[in-house]
Amino acid sequence: MKVFCGRANPTTGSVEWLEEDEHYDYHQEIARSSYADMLHDKDRNIKYYQGIRAAVSRVKDRGQKALVLDIGTGTGLLSMMAVAAGADFCYAIEVFKPMADAAVKIVEKNGFSDKIKIINKHSTEVTIGPDGDMPCRANILITELFDTELIGEGALPSYEHAHRHLVQENCEAVPHRATVYAQLVESRRMWSWNKLFPVRVQTGHGEQVIIPPLELERCPGAPSVYDIQLNQVSPTDFTALSDVMPMFSVDFSKQVSSSAACHSRQFEPLASGRAQVVLSWWDIEMDPEGKIKCTMAPFWAHSDPEELQWRDHWMQCVYFLPQEEPVVQGSSLFLLAHHDDYCVWYSLQKTSPEKNGRVSPPRPVCDCQAHLLWTRPRFGEINDQDRTERYVQALRTVLKPDSVCLCVSDGSLLSLLAHHLGAEQVFTIESSAASHRLMKKIFKANHVEDKVHIIEKRPELLTSADLEGEKVSLLVGEPFFTTSLLPWHNLYFWYVRTAVDRHLGPGVVVLPQAASLHAVVVEFRDLWRIRSPCGNCEGFDVHIMDDMIKRALDFRESKEAEPHPLWEYPCHCLSEPQQILTFDFRHPVPPHPVRAEGSIELRRPGRSHGAVLWMEYHLTPDSTVSTGLLKPPDDKGDCCWNPHCKQAVYFFTSPDCRVPQGGPRTVSYTVEFHPHTGDISMDFTLSDTLEDGC
Repeated sequence: MKVFCGRANPTTGSVEWLEEDEHYDYHQEIARSSYADMLHDKDRNIKYYQGIRAAVSRVKDRGQKALVLDIGTGTGLLSMMAVAAGADFCYAIEVFKPMADAAVKIVEKNGFSDKIKIINKHSTEVTIGPDGDMPCRANILITELFDTELIGEGALPSYEHAHRHLVQENCEAVPHRATVYAQLVESRRMWSWNKLFPVRVQTGHGEQVIIPPLELERCPGAPSVYDIQLNQVSPTDFTALSDVMPMFSVDFSKQVSSSAACHSRQFEPLASGRAQVVLSWWDIEMDPEGKIKCTMAPFWAHSDPEELQWRDHWMQCVYFLPQEEPVVQGSSLFLLAHHDDYCVWYSLQKTSPEKNGRVSPPRPVCDCQAHLLWTRPRFGEINDQDRTERYVQALRTVLKPDSVCLCVSDGSLLSLLAHHLGAEQVFTIESSAASHRLMKKIFKANHVEDKVHIIEKRPELLTSADLEGEKVSLLVGEPFFTTSLLPWHNLYFWYVRTAVDRHLGPGVVVLPQAASLHAVVVEFRDLWRIRSPCGNCEGFDVHIMDDMIKRALDFRESKEAEPHPLWEYPCHCLSEPQQILTFDFRHPVPPHPVRAEGSIELRRPGRSHGAVLWMEYHLTPDSTVSTGLLKPPDDKGDCCWNPHCKQAVYFFTSPDCRVPQGGPRTVSYTVEFHPHTGDISMDFTLSDTLEDGC
């Protein structure tokens, strides 16, 4: 059966109706899931297995049958571990039907069907009794309901319900306990992901400063955590203002509450500075004694940094304080961790919350619009003064005193730059209401609300009256659009340029004047694991899961490139960067496809995991802004990626194949831009590689 799915095309800006398989959403969910990453997480799997063995042994030592409840079973791995450890029976709950169906097959394949029952329900819907899903309550509770924030996937409500309705009092639990840790830091880099800094522009009339609106400065920010690979943040990017502090623990073997709570920790700052950011992570102890521990601690807080386990399904958290606070070394403060049933947030106080009687602050909510429109990386991009200076220099070369400038980018400061640099008239298209409201506030704070004109409509609906009868002499864009996921989605700028063609004057200057698509073949240190088959996991056959992911990846949109912020995922370039396609913005979008075929020579030995693709925007003949590599790879192939953008990764079908030391080594490619849809289709083929050892 086929169904019609509507989607907004991020490149062309149009709404499309596509015929898809009825299970299309399921396939997308599986293709973009972390199942493979979890199966490759050896530290997690070993610790769970050790904890399960110990829990089953404790129950058996009491002369009881070991009855296991496994909530969120996924592949059924933890239930199979329990049966292998001697459990008498397991009730494995999985709400996602395709996953539950796969678990049934995996359990059967491994010969455990007689002792594991897969229940395709939410745990809160499971019934107990002679005619229920379970005949009686379980005495061992096994779960893996955690995300980077620990509680973001609903762990607390699920545990709360399970203890009330599904498990015995004083049951064994694996994991037994979780502890959340926090460290207060000052970090200009991380704070730039949350606040708009003043932007300084040198003009012919002296320095002009673009300031953020007071409303934006006072805004507590977005309510969501920023989860990143904290191990890739250099220690030079922050100053620790506190030691690592345990903030709160949850004992999963007892009744758990999902009610809102506040936990405080008194500390003396290690240094004077400005408290801005809380770095946070957690660990789980699989046994009551805490001898079997799985930790998410970054390298500087890890007991054995050499034994760090890479994982992408659990990372570390960056929380932003509602406002930066001055702290003085030696003057005691209280760090408060607040949480409801799904979210955690932090605040700082000078006195004990018990003494001052203050009501716990509500969960932060953005009221300035900026945190709703701009992502954390986008904040960082706007605050990148070096990047801004490139646009300033480019604008200086093309602006004239009589320039009529039209800016096309979502929530961009380019229109302000053009005004300060002397454009006679400046218009900016802000298609969304949120973007319009935000830019109106910024213009008002900088006293240009009557000098930079906001047009709130789609570009194709633009009229001469919107431009006050003027023809555009300078069309500018970063380009940046909030709907873009892959690097080439910002080619929407080209479609806008085409839509407003009739409003462009003779000799119009377009900035950027062109763009180019680039690629390089890489070996990832760790990221390859998220798309690599597992096969066998701790002695259990999970090939069925591998096949399921592969089928999902064969669906359109999943089988090609996917976005990743590669500054968080170290890799090694096996080839030199290569330009694949070019796009000339000085002319409208062409009617026919643009196709490129060729090969990329692999010059360094290693495992060819995939090709990385990115866009470069040529502002002028002498100025280029890259969304990918910021400089050529060094002799060893080490690379430096733009930290504000996600690059596109095309994983090769056989991601572990090694490039030989000698002989021909190439990757053939076919890349095609389809003007009608704005899509870029691609195919990369490895040749002359070693298959053994893959």
